[in-house]
Amino acid sequence: MPGWTCGISGCRAAFDDVESAIVHQTTEHQRHECKVCGTVIPDGYFAIRHAFDEHTRAEYVRAYDADSEDVRERERIKETVESTADLQSVVERING
Repeated sequence: MPGWTCGISGCRAAFDDVESAIVHQTTEHQRHECKVCGTVIPDGYFAIRHAFDEHTRAEYVRAYDADSEDVRERERIKETVESTADLQSVVERING
């Protein structure tokens, strides 16, 4: 049974590995414009990473009308992906 689900806009595409899920999010979904700074980035993991690496939690909460549970959920996703994924292989797969 696949262990990773896309989750963008109700997408339920399932994958055996996290790297495939991130590649799917990056190549199969529209890009996301950050509501804090306007940077356009792939949706999903890369959008979460951008939000929490480039902005404060307070900026995220204000821009996305989020609450502390929203922040905690995305921090959990980011931590889980980063402790599991081979991000270099993701970049190589995306760049061909």
